[in-house]
Amino acid sequence: MDPEAPLASPGKQRAYVTFLAGDGDYVLGVVGLAKGLRKVRSAHSLVVAMLPDVPEPHRQLLRAQGCVLREIEPVYPPENQVQFAMAYYVINYSKLRIWNFVEYSKMIYLDADIQVYDNIDHLFDLPDGYFYAAMDCFCEKTWSHSRQYSIGYCQQCPNKVAWPADMGSPPPFYFNAGMFVSEPARSTYETLLETLRITPPTPFAEQASIYESKFFLVTLFLTSFWQDFLNMFFEKIYKPIPLAYNLVLAMLWRHPENVKLEDVKVVHYCAAGSKPWRYTGKEANMDREDIKMLVAKWWDIYNDEGLDFKAEDVAAGGESYLKTFSIKSVTSENKVNYISTPSAA
Repeated sequence: MDPEAPLASPGKQRAYVTFLAGDGDYVLGVVGLAKGLRKVRSAHSLVVAMLPDVPEPHRQLLRAQGCVLREIEPVYPPENQVQFAMAYYVINYSKLRIWNFVEYSKMIYLDADIQVYDNIDHLFDLPDGYFYAAMDCFCEKTWSHSRQYSIGYCQQCPNKVAWPADMGSPPPFYFNAGMFVSEPARSTYETLLETLRITPPTPFAEQASIYESKFFLVTLFLTSFWQDFLNMFFEKIYKPIPLAYNLVLAMLWRHPENVKLEDVKVVHYCAAGSKPWRYTGKEANMDREDIKMLVAKWWDIYNDEGLDFKAEDVAAGGESYLKTFSIKSVTSENKVNYISTPSAA
């Protein structure tokens, strides 16, 4: 048994789950997320599924912030796929381990570059048996090899460009995998891994290809194959939830008519240049006033010492360590023992 895993107890257990790999600066995002969940008075723990390469100083920081640490083994690509972008594959597909956290009846997964600005605990009460997530956008260039992009069709504005009748049925709803609600189960976990094993290789070296399934065609890029895989796997049980639960920042300029910032509960800082701890304002769209406001809002939570996990709940030495830890002490590189990986996303 994992020595850092929580012991199961009778009754329903629910948890927020995020993912971390390497010694890069995404640990700052996890700290910010832990403090954000405290600020909105969530009743549930933040579990950090982490690869073995997360260094002990980062683990100490996360323990000091009240996180539940769960070390997971990497999920490697099948032997016939080792010629592809293995580092990204390991980073993304290792997240499948969270479906094996069966001590929890339901989980809300949040990427480390997400912040929660309003209590969303009520999502745990959604009916069981479904996969819940907010719909994504087809307007980004990562979709440039898809039929959706070629005709200008986007599920965020389906009436703007209608799906041509001669192209068959419209594609099914497609979700962003940075935030979702799902139920851990051993059977789901094992089927996910088996489905991954038999999924045809994706030519990452060519940057894109079209993945053909029984139901639809989607563009596969080396950074989005994980999301495409989950959309394929959970298509039959996917239920869309409002955009307010996962505002991908590109929506601010792609579909502003769909965004009401005052109603947004969860912000996903995934646009290029938008990570608050790396923000310079120089990248495209990053000089917008709404972006600046959202970055400042993230920092307000991160810097609020009143949101730190209380000393009486921290293991000996945790609080003093927390006070000496600063953003400058986090390296931007990711040194991995078992494989060279990029920062967790």
